Amino acid sequence: MFTGIIDRIGTVAMAEHQGAALQCDIDTGYDDLEFGESVAVNGVCLTVAALTGATARFFASSETLNRTTLGRISQGSRVNLERAARLSTRLSGHLVQGHVDGIATIRSLVADGESFRLSIAVPAALARYCVEKGSIALDGVSLTINTITAAADGATISIMLIPHTYTHTALHDARPGGLLNLEVDVIAKYVERLCQPLMKS
Repeated sequence: MFTGIIDRIGTVAMAEHQGAALQCDIDTGYDDLEFGESVAVNGVCLTVAALTGATARFFASSETLNRTTLGRISQGSRVNLERAARLSTRLSGHLVQGHVDGIATIRSLVADGESFRLSIAVPAALARYCVEKGSIALDGVSLTINTITAAADGATISIMLIPHTYTHTALHDARPGGLLNLEVDVIAKYVERLCQPLMKS
């Protein structure tokens, strides 16, 4: 479990496709990672498979690549990193599982005073979980939804990036047409499931 508060930005040292899977080495900057530890990489929960100093090796399966943007990373890519939360951690963001629900497309990113207004297109299947002033995770970053505009193929969501978020995450590299890993608030999904009738065997 994560909080959506990015620890630091890592740099991809190696990204190698192995059939339908991906193996990558990331210079994390952490000096105390442990083998088997969970780390959110651009919002995707991955397991440390090997360590060489602060460089960690991760493996992403075909399922992960089909549901996320990780298959697009390459040597030199900057990625958001967050280590798993402890039970004593302050929940400054919101509950983030690291289980990406889908991919959002960046429509625009424009300056708004010292902040930046980010507009993204969200698929219809996920738009129903998004509410104004609710939480959403983009590339692992916990953000607040400002406005939602319905569209035939989903919704357009507007989010304000404060200066700290813009400069301390890889969202600094966001450009129109780019893709972001999207995780909706898990509480909304549980509420929806609880409201559905039980399936009879």
